[in-house]
Amino acid sequence: MTLDQDLEKIAQQERRLQFKQFDSEAAWAVGSALKAAAEKRGVAVAIDIHLNGHQLFSYAMPGTTPDNADWIRRKRNVVERYHRSSYAIGLTHQRAQTTLQGKTGLDPKDYAPHGGCFPIILAGTGCVGTITVSGLPQREDHNMVVAVLQEYLHLAGEDLALGVAAAS
Repeated sequence: MTLDQDLEKIAQQERRLQFKQFDSEAAWAVGSALKAAAEKRGVAVAIDIHLNGHQLFSYAMPGTTPDNADWIRRKRNVVERYHRSSYAIGLTHQRAQTTLQGKTGLDPKDYAPHGGCFPIILAGTGCVGTITVSGLPQREDHNMVVAVLQEYLHLAGEDLALGVAAAS
């Protein structure tokens, strides 16, 4: 897939992967499903779900480090600021041949426009939180969140996954 195709697909994901409601029970279900998905793949990730600035789910699998928590914080900051997937923001800057820091002055110590954080979007309301995974290459972090959300929202039959990335 090209950058433009990826960005178009992520915009489609953000339109389709919306919730009618989201609460602690939903966070537990989504977070537990992310953990199960990682275990099924035999990979170690850290998982974080925030709603309106309140952490509802956090889990660090054996094999992750405190560095994953910092990546989560930095990716979450991007989504909280832009209400878009952290991967979409990173790819947008990549396509424009800019950086988030260079374009906006945001400090990379606090903002990481890398894949793995997806907005919790309430239909008719907008972004109210974040779902973040850290531990895999950024495209895989992003894809894991999308796949779990598709299943949770009963949209598994839709073609929302990002395909293989174009060679850079």
